[in-house]
Amino acid sequence: MDIKTEFKEIFVETGSTYFTLIKILIPVSIIVKILDYFGVINLIGEYLSSTMGLVGLPGEFGFVWATTMITNIYGGLLVFIQLSLTNTYSVAQVTILGCMMLIAHTLPVEARIAQKAGVRLWFTLSLRIFGAFVFGFILNIIFTVFNLFNENSIIIWKPENVDPTLMNLLLNELRYYFIIFLIILGLVTLMKILKETGAIERLNKILKPALEFIGMSKNAAPITIIGMTLGIAYGGGLIIQEAKSKLVSKKDAFLSLSLMGLTHSIIEDTILILSIGASIFGILLGKALFTIVVIVILIKCINRLSLKTFEKYFVK
Repeated sequence: MDIKTEFKEIFVETGSTYFTLIKILIPVSIIVKILDYFGVINLIGEYLSSTMGLVGLPGEFGFVWATTMITNIYGGLLVFIQLSLTNTYSVAQVTILGCMMLIAHTLPVEARIAQKAGVRLWFTLSLRIFGAFVFGFILNIIFTVFNLFNENSIIIWKPENVDPTLMNLLLNELRYYFIIFLIILGLVTLMKILKETGAIERLNKILKPALEFIGMSKNAAPITIIGMTLGIAYGGGLIIQEAKSKLVSKKDAFLSLSLMGLTHSIIEDTILILSIGASIFGILLGKALFTIVVIVILIKCINRLSLKTFEKYFVK
């Protein structure tokens, strides 16, 4: 394939992803500004302060997380950036928030994909929302006890304050969207390079024996690796197809999708959360360890159930 064709594919994929996101980002941006103007964000922060306080986060982060769960990470980041204009957050706080966003995001789409592949909707939502909160709680304890990451976070693409005239606000918003386009272009290009150089294939070889080690069948390894590296949404069609095939049992599909629910799109999403000042300790190493522990516990619990009970409550 020549360079011209490569660039064309990159820009087509970037454009498709970008315009899909813009349909979400523009309404979210407008809503955030309206809510901020009328003080609604402060009210939401006060309402959620007790809950978010359990994981060491300010109440307004509840709105960031809620937006992330309903839309996607980009939508949540946009809300976070708006809040960061007038607030300063520590690396610990951003890391905890980032980890919760990484586990629980785009739930209407991704939970539906898991449901089509055979996993009960109630379980997927419970695993990801409750799992995200528990992981945030654990990280907060670790960071507090060992006094870690108390320095102010640095946001790579944090916007500047501008004069609150309509024209300036409009130009500033357009600049945000252009930056987001550049970020997506960079991510798509990076994924292309990783694929062409064989980096993703090498990563797959590393992950495959690890999946088998924790008790998952080698037949489930390919679809799990796709979800972990490329994301549930990107590999959704293949995941559903493989999960319904006779090569993958219901239990393997269930465990595979559970693992992917906790850890997926490890390249793109990790870069996004790093860009707002989170620590790689939590969002990569910490999340990997948490995922392994949860999956091992889940495997032990599932193995204690009869096949009839398992299929009745956990899979379709």
